[in-house]
Amino acid sequence: MQALELKDIQGIILRGYAELNNASFLLLRIDDGGLAKRWLKTLELRNAEERPRALDSSANIAFTPSGLKKLGLAEELRSMFSNEFNEGMSATAHRRRILGDHGDSDPRGWRWGGPANEPADILLMLYAFDEAALQTFVDGQIDRLVRHGLGVIDRLDSLTLPDRKEHFGFREGISQPDLEGFCQNSLPGNSVAAGEFLFGHPNAYGQYTDRPTLPAQDDPAGLLSPAPDHPSRRDLGMNGSYLVFRQLRQHVSAFWNYCAEKARAVFPNDNTEACVSLASKMVGRWPSGAPLVKAPHGDTTQVSDDNDFLYVRSGDADGLRCPIGSHVRRSNPRDSLDPEPGSDRSTAINNRHRIIRRGRAYGPPAAASMDPRDIIGKPDDERERGLHFICFNTQIGRQFEFIQQTWLNSPKFEGLYEDDDPLVGDRGGNEEAPGGTFTIQRQPVRKRITGMPRFVTVRGGGYFFMPGISAVRYLASLK
Repeated sequence: MQALELKDIQGIILRGYAELNNASFLLLRIDDGGLAKRWLKTLELRNAEERPRALDSSANIAFTPSGLKKLGLAEELRSMFSNEFNEGMSATAHRRRILGDHGDSDPRGWRWGGPANEPADILLMLYAFDEAALQTFVDGQIDRLVRHGLGVIDRLDSLTLPDRKEHFGFREGISQPDLEGFCQNSLPGNSVAAGEFLFGHPNAYGQYTDRPTLPAQDDPAGLLSPAPDHPSRRDLGMNGSYLVFRQLRQHVSAFWNYCAEKARAVFPNDNTEACVSLASKMVGRWPSGAPLVKAPHGDTTQVSDDNDFLYVRSGDADGLRCPIGSHVRRSNPRDSLDPEPGSDRSTAINNRHRIIRRGRAYGPPAAASMDPRDIIGKPDDERERGLHFICFNTQIGRQFEFIQQTWLNSPKFEGLYEDDDPLVGDRGGNEEAPGGTFTIQRQPVRKRITGMPRFVTVRGGGYFFMPGISAVRYLASLK
């Protein structure tokens, strides 16, 4: 197993920065490539060797194809990046169909990243321990940006909600893959090859994912490492990753109003607890984070952070505890995939499509407590709130886009017929079998909830390349 060079990996990929509650994501334009490279040479990036301390601030950086071009990266090297990255998230009708970006999520109406928006060259990710510290950090960075030929296209601020909740009121960020060579005491079936998330390392197939490499003479300062699979070449991708960013607006009142309306069709009593129960079945976890597989009858904080379970091996192959179409089961099916559900082969297939999620909430909470019982029934204040969804992977098509198209938006996931994901499904992206239905497996008769509107819409997005720190220094040295 190839050792991870933690000092060369940008920290957000492996650390997540849970200690730093506030973040600001700056979308930048390069107006002067020469000045921008001077700025890059002095930019202090946090690596993955150590967790940040509570009072620290942290910066990480990623680039679009246009940013790499403006910095002077040769076309030959840019062409070695994946088609998904080079084409972009919103440029083609094909990709919009894959991602379900239609209707209210059409890129033509996005705040950023769409065809009508000014294209970004750089994503600068800034983190700090509270709002005041973040503002001071951002102000200092912007002053330096302006002096080095960079313009701020947009600023996307994020925060950490109470009890690590997301805006619908459910605990977030519990299930993450364990990286081989980094995570100790991995859970059964949860250990994933580092090359699924970091270039220059073997992936789940035991291969090295394609990425840009260059002749040794094109790196005269010796800033880049030899490519493990081509030692005579230097590896521009080593310890880097593709960053997927999607700004997702959550329609919180619509979600809870729908659950309240439909609860009486599923549960004997039309009350708040019935509403929470229905929503939890749609999510696959209770608001505390307790998985339905382990707590099918009610919420409990005893297993609120529990991620140590499978589906078939835990005795829930039929979805009687955690519905097959629930969000957490669709986004990570674990051991439930064909052709051999419950087997090591099933989990291995699943792990070829994993991602590392590093998203942050944005916008004010619907209730300060983030308890669904305090959110249900509140009038819609019409203020925008949602998730800055961020994930890392080395094959966008096989990982992020596969999850989005085949697991979340497909109405025929795992033998279902017209059920897309109850939380984030695209509702009608498949004309033959539109979504908007949620099936609850029960004995003796299943229950079906229909007519679901879209609870999450896309406000912006893009694909970025987050290089290793040595590669950032190489980009800064280009002539």
